[in-house]
Amino acid sequence: MTNGRLMMGLVLVGAVAIGSVTARADDERSNSSACRNLPSYSALRNALVAAQGEDNGGFGLQMWATVVNRDGIVCAVAFTGGNRGDQWPGSRVISAQKANTANAFSLPGLALSTANLYSAVQPGGPLFGLQESNPVDTSVAYGGNASQFGRSNDPMVGSRIGGINVFGGGLALYDKRGTLVGGVGVSGDSSCADHNIAWRVRNSLELDHVPAGVSPDGTRKDNIVYDIAAQAGQMPGVSASGWGHPVCTATATTIAAGLPVTQ
Repeated sequence: MTNGRLMMGLVLVGAVAIGSVTARADDERSNSSACRNLPSYSALRNALVAAQGEDNGGFGLQMWATVVNRDGIVCAVAFTGGNRGDQWPGSRVISAQKANTANAFSLPGLALSTANLYSAVQPGGPLFGLQESNPVDTSVAYGGNASQFGRSNDPMVGSRIGGINVFGGGLALYDKRGTLVGGVGVSGDSSCADHNIAWRVRNSLELDHVPAGVSPDGTRKDNIVYDIAAQAGQMPGVSASGWGHPVCTATATTIAAGLPVTQ
């Protein structure tokens, strides 16, 4: 009788263990499938390192980048420095917010970069309050082992991060068929330099087949727009188009005007 119960217990434990392993394998296959049309960790990091190494009109700081798929699931997180402390630690989650925002507020026929949202969310703007919606899932953002942050096994990978960010550095990703497949976010320097770096990363990954945007430059459809003019009583100034972003440096502005054209 005792031996029978013991055998039954071992069978149940084995079944649970096998079920757990199977579930983990299914999750891994699901995550891999969800991200199959998006850059790998290595591809993202290589593109980020190359883009950060150019003059972007900022401070030349080390950077973070995150890619999400169309459902907002994190597919890859990378940094350019030698370890996770070589770039602002807070920029890891900001890069994920930017990726999520660009994906969440772009459409198959219209791309909005995070830089495009700055003016619209100011008090009195048509999208005021947007930045308070879709909060970051803090258990995803801050969970896991910090030693894995920015690595191929970053704890955010495979989970939906959420979050909204409304300054430069986030871009929607469109493949060669013009299909919207997700978003990329970059953070670690000035917001204007972040935008320039993100733009170069997307171009390097060949995910810049953008259908339309709000930029007046039709060859760079979702580019950052610098058209905010000072106005009495308006602390941030007023954007002529409604999609403007503050100027950081004259160099960053000039660089943005000469970024690779969208496909």
